[in-house]
Amino acid sequence: MANITISMNKIRQILRMYDQGVGRQKIADYVGTSRTTVNKYISAFDNCGFPIKDVDGLEDNELNELFSDIYMTPRRNKPRMDELLRCFPLMEKALKRTGVTRQHLWREYKREFPSGYHYTQFCAYFKHWQQRLNPTMHRIHKVGDKLFVDFAGKKLSYVDKETGEIVEVEVFVAILGASQLTYIEAVASQQKEDFIKACENALYYIGGVPSAIVPDNLKAAVIKSHRFEPTLNQTFESFANHYNTCVLPARAYKPRDKALVEGAVKIMYTRIYLPVRQKTYYSLAELNAAIWENLERHNNQQLQGRSYSRRTQFEEIERKALLDLPITRFEMQEQCWSRVKSDSHVFLGPDKHYYSVPIRYLNTKVKILYSASTVEIFNKTERIALHPRDRAKHAYTTNSSHLSHRHRYSVERTTTSYLQRAAEMHNDIRMVIEAIVTQNDRHEDQIIRSCEGVFSLAKKYGEDRLAGACRRAMDFGVHTKFKSIQSILEKNLDSHRENLFAHERSMPQHDNIRGEKYYK
Repeated sequence: MANITISMNKIRQILRMYDQGVGRQKIADYVGTSRTTVNKYISAFDNCGFPIKDVDGLEDNELNELFSDIYMTPRRNKPRMDELLRCFPLMEKALKRTGVTRQHLWREYKREFPSGYHYTQFCAYFKHWQQRLNPTMHRIHKVGDKLFVDFAGKKLSYVDKETGEIVEVEVFVAILGASQLTYIEAVASQQKEDFIKACENALYYIGGVPSAIVPDNLKAAVIKSHRFEPTLNQTFESFANHYNTCVLPARAYKPRDKALVEGAVKIMYTRIYLPVRQKTYYSLAELNAAIWENLERHNNQQLQGRSYSRRTQFEEIERKALLDLPITRFEMQEQCWSRVKSDSHVFLGPDKHYYSVPIRYLNTKVKILYSASTVEIFNKTERIALHPRDRAKHAYTTNSSHLSHRHRYSVERTTTSYLQRAAEMHNDIRMVIEAIVTQNDRHEDQIIRSCEGVFSLAKKYGEDRLAGACRRAMDFGVHTKFKSIQSILEKNLDSHRENLFAHERSMPQHDNIRGEKYYK
């Protein structure tokens, strides 16, 4: 275009009339130039790929630079453009860092190349480079910000060894916004359990947690879609809370909200599906092993037009921006509702098992969240009880602190508690209680009553006298009978034991007594 010398105003008029649909000959007649000149400017405008409002907003010198660089003769040298193009890959990576702006990068560019382009032209060329290189990358994603997740439209399959049946499976895809590091896994279905497990595996694959997870509006993640406040699946929301992240569902019928993962799915059809389908697999584990082998090649492959791979970019700019994984994995929870019964227990229907709650919640309707290992009971938003899950049918799991004082004492009456209580009093009392509780020929209730009777004597006579009575009862072999110990105390015989045995131990001196040496 160096041989065309028309004013910038005429160029603007040509582009505006062309945008309005005016014929090229009519444009030429209106601006007073040849149709060939009009065709050259229109062709240059079409080649640049910018909307008319962006081009029309350029200053005269910038508009001249735009057309002189885009529509130039092949022999013309363009070192300034080559210098700019070499900067673009590094700029794209730098813009993903927090706080980095195009204005900042342009200043650095001008310091290195003082005769380089002005800021408006600099941004226009960068945008055009991105659109031509990868149409899905026009949006700059911050490092560690979002993980986009979705299911592929096409399925994979494996063969059941036992039946020979071909089992089709869903393919889960997750991709980080900034580095484009991708994770893929074949799962049995799109149900909540499989979806959440796949999301969790994706987090452990990347080794951290992003600020947000962006799913599609599938039922496993979103119960009811809404432009501003969608209703999330409670289990998936609990999963996000466990990993200290949030869920930002894509808007319904807005594929650009998750354009990155949509593009990743298309790439997977070529780089994962084609090599995987060349073999036969006999389990889901075998299929996933083949998928992950090809996935590593995909993540380590150099990006088109760039000098780095997804894995390299992830390690350099995104890994450190991710949050740490929690110590424990997420446990899937289900929920149900139950009313607290008069015995201060609630009924968990799936297991037909009863769990205790504090007695003050009698007749209250509560929510039960249960996982494979725990049962949590909530009154509104407050957790009022936590138990290990027990699948024994028609059995009770009771925390004694939930019961009234009277009921708690009844529950805590065990062999261990009786022996501990007796040991705290005196060792002789413990020996009597131990003898009582080890009687196999008596009913459990009889043993409890005998133990309670012995402890009641301590209240009436004191622990010291009770210990003496226990010693005397053991000497006579009647220590397992409550009434015998009671009789000793009533007749004040507990204090005669020492005198009795002192008399038995003293040996009288007499000539007729031969002594122990006589019998050797």
